[in-house]
Amino acid sequence: MKAVVQRVTEASVSVDGESIGRIGNGMLVLLAVERGDDERELALMIRKIAGLRLFADARGRMNLSIAQVGGAVLAISQFTLAADLVKGMRPSFDRAEEPVRASRLYDAFCQRLAEEGIPVARGRFAADMRVHLVNDGPVTFVLDFPPSGA
Repeated sequence: MKAVVQRVTEASVSVDGESIGRIGNGMLVLLAVERGDDERELALMIRKIAGLRLFADARGRMNLSIAQVGGAVLAISQFTLAADLVKGMRPSFDRAEEPVRASRLYDAFCQRLAEEGIPVARGRFAADMRVHLVNDGPVTFVLDFPPSGA
């Protein structure tokens, strides 16, 4: 499972011109589910994102988690993060999980983050989305938890 996590002052997603998700201060999380990902990778990703201390404390140091600052997450399913770009010029998506299983894990990701007390707005799985954000910092991290069998 891979994620690109961006600290944002605001972010939104729309499909066919309709706004379907919007947050203020928080994180934009682009999430890719890879073949073989299961409960282990899901739990690692939830724990890491919920606990990441990437918000400024009173001294301006990255020392506070999203819950501590009352932030929210905009979660976007992003299978292209699973692309293999080593050979040739055309991306291979063989590492991306099949859509039915990937959708279930994406839904579980959103639900479990919400169960941690973090407000979660979402994109629409497999839709052609437009994502808008104001990256704060900019602060961007890449998280990669390879499938257990990899």
